[in-house]
Amino acid sequence: MARTTVSRDPVAMLLEKILMVLAIQASANQSISQGARVLKIAGLDNVTIARILGTDPKTVSTLTTGARAASASRKRRSKKARKRR
Repeated sequence: MARTTVSRDPVAMLLEKILMVLAIQASANQSISQGARVLKIAGLDNVTIARILGTDPKTVSTLTTGARAASASRKRRSKKARKRR
């Protein structure tokens, strides 16, 4: 969902507002790291996630990279456990 150009199309602007509202609802009552992960899974880019969560895109990148690394580590451990059986 990277932004390359700013659209003046009223439909696109309305869809962007709807997306923001839904993203805020999805990340409500969560920590910044949990919210960043949820929004990243939803396909939003780091800049958009940062705007929604009120943080910096580098922070979002760090948080979501850590989540990917932890997820990959759990998958590797799970595969090793299955092979031992």
